[in-house]
Amino acid sequence: METKIAYFEDVRADNTEATFSLVRQRLKGSAIKKLVLASTTGAIAQRAVRFFRDDGVKLIVVPHQFYFKRDTNPFPQELAKSLREMGHEVHFATMLFHTDGFYASSKATLMANLLRCFSQGVKVCFEIVLMATDGGLVASGEQVIAIAGTARGSDTALVMQAASSQQLKRLRVNEILCKPLNPLNIDEALETFKGG
Repeated sequence: METKIAYFEDVRADNTEATFSLVRQRLKGSAIKKLVLASTTGAIAQRAVRFFRDDGVKLIVVPHQFYFKRDTNPFPQELAKSLREMGHEVHFATMLFHTDGFYASSKATLMANLLRCFSQGVKVCFEIVLMATDGGLVASGEQVIAIAGTARGSDTALVMQAASSQQLKRLRVNEILCKPLNPLNIDEALETFKGG
């Protein structure tokens, strides 16, 4: 089997359209029926609904958990309701790689930082697939496409075999569709998109 991986030379919010196009190409002729999508403010979820409306896939949107770094969740509850009415899912849950205070351990941060060596989006793809499986929205062993990005927009897409956080060893990355060529660490990413 031979496939291509797209690498984005610049980390930009406008890589989203190209990422979505690569996902659509991969969906053609496949049995994949679910896209697990990171969306903090709802903007990416809205774009995905429009982009994939005729592709016959269900979106599993995973925003930040409530009370993560702010008192109000930036994902609009009206949008969550609307997405659910369209047959998609929105899953607010504990962000597994931000649980050091909960577990009194730094293992979650260590895992997150290792995955960020590939890219911030790779780290988020792992996290949201685990979260969606923990929430029963994806079956363990089900093949999905996870989509995430670096601070703003989407620049990473992985074909993954889902697993729950209790079965971490069963989680698989089957294919890398796209990712940043030179990923930024989280501090660089936040600085790059500050004020923009």
